[in-house]
Amino acid sequence: MSKTFLVTGCAGFIGSNLVDYLLEKNYKIIGLDNLSTGNKFFLKNALKHKNFKFHKIDLLRNNIEKYFKNIDRVYHLAANADVRFGLNHRKKDINQNIIVTYKVLEAIKKNQVQKIIFSSTGSVYGESNQIPTKENTFFPIQTSLYGASKVSAEAIISAYSEAFNIKSYIFRFVSILGERYTHGHVFDFIKNLKKNNNMLKVLGDGNQKKSYLHIKDCIEAIEIAIKKFDKKVNILNLGTQEYLNVKGSIKIICKHLKLKPKILYSGGRRGWIGDSPFIYLDTKKIRSTGWRPKYNIKESVKITAKYLIDNQWLLKRKN
Repeated sequence: MSKTFLVTGCAGFIGSNLVDYLLEKNYKIIGLDNLSTGNKFFLKNALKHKNFKFHKIDLLRNNIEKYFKNIDRVYHLAANADVRFGLNHRKKDINQNIIVTYKVLEAIKKNQVQKIIFSSTGSVYGESNQIPTKENTFFPIQTSLYGASKVSAEAIISAYSEAFNIKSYIFRFVSILGERYTHGHVFDFIKNLKKNNNMLKVLGDGNQKKSYLHIKDCIEAIEIAIKKFDKKVNILNLGTQEYLNVKGSIKIICKHLKLKPKILYSGGRRGWIGDSPFIYLDTKKIRSTGWRPKYNIKESVKITAKYLIDNQWLLKRKN
């Protein structure tokens, strides 16, 4: 008998790719999304599939418990991922990343769901002194509301796991790239270059360094980890064994677009308050399973740029 999984944020970048992956594995999927930032277009293939049921629902305001009945596993991906402007709408991180996670956990508990998979972030490490950063490093003072809200959600999930015998998998991602990517620096740069191909304004000094992971590699790592690790609370970093600075990304994007714009840097080590100058995670734990990424960072940036150029309607969306 096919298992049934529930995916929150199913119409988002990661969520929609995950839904397609799971449907290919013949699982039955219940998808929840309020479509505030997700896009139903990304579910066009899933919506035709007999094993997929979509519900447009607000996880914060609506009663969600009924959707968790007879669910074998919950992938909780729904979140506010706006790191840069978090300080401008402070309540959003609290509501969408903490309160919603609490509501999901209550629904899991009441319906006796066995597993929760949670999308956290490498931002929880703040400006770590340990590079590459291991899962068991000491947490620094948080500098972004996004990072702080994800730390809070992780803690609540761990507490529920210990109290109610729920197996949890917490994945701390580096930035994810690939098809259906609609939020982040590659998106912003291409959008701005389409408006003005002679000049590109860049936050910070361009030396901010981060690791990136292709969406397909990310999903494969998640599924392998669920099979290989069996503790009550499982925390894993996901990323590549390389990193790229902003200047490097700009070079790849401009070469792909065949542009040579003037680059204007705002200056400083950070692009905004809470922006970490260097995110590079230790991935020995996931690599111990034999998992290896199939795409390097440069390939991921090129694939993402090509997708956005081929789908320029996404650049016109406000979110």
